Amino acid sequence: MGEADAIELDGAGYAVESREILAPLTLCLVERRIGIVGRNGSGKSTLARLMAGLIAPTCGSVQVNGEDIYADRAAALREVGILFQNPDHQIIFPTCGEEVAFGLAQMGVSDPKGAARAALAEHGKAHWEGRPVGELSGGQRHLLCLIAVLAMAPKRLLLDEPFAGLDIPTVRALHREIARLKQQVVLITHDPAALAGFDRVIWLEAGGIRADGPAAQVLAEFTTAMEGEDAGTDLAG
Repeated sequence: MGEADAIELDGAGYAVESREILAPLTLCLVERRIGIVGRNGSGKSTLARLMAGLIAPTCGSVQVNGEDIYADRAAALREVGILFQNPDHQIIFPTCGEEVAFGLAQMGVSDPKGAARAALAEHGKAHWEGRPVGELSGGQRHLLCLIAVLAMAPKRLLLDEPFAGLDIPTVRALHREIARLKQQVVLITHDPAALAGFDRVIWLEAGGIRADGPAAQVLAEFTTAMEGEDAGTDLAG
């Protein structure tokens, strides 16, 4: 442990009432673009929540840039931003401006409303400031969440299935937004195509690591395995 400016897990696992959801993992994540793949129930979202400091490991430790981000919420906001699969699980305020301002206020920004206005304008959405969130489409809600997270200027972003349920044009638009980001990005997905050009991919299986390495290699193994399972699935019964 001790790698500068990295997400580090040292034997970090998570269990609920003795049921292991995530096996003890030891990882050092330093690459600029990292993908995490796996089928439903493999532990991907639990891993994301550990790395964002939203839950504490039940064994081992998680540090980001040397900080225990579960114990220090200020460090968590500074180090890691997270975008969930369902934006409605993230949005809590009635207007776009209020939603973006909330995180900034948590960070102690002196003029959170003004900073939120500037953040929306930076993304060409200044006209959203007073707009009710309920008027936004699903893709627009995702973008609002991304703007709110980016406004807090975290050093890295964790994206948990951010494209689920979106149409193709919206997915492409969000891909463009993410591609422009300077921050380290950890993208959790079941779709190998979303990780094209990434530096590293980790394949989770039943709460453990099945493969970890260069994106092209791990994605090829994952795709082959999923296609093999698909070929053996009978839906005709």
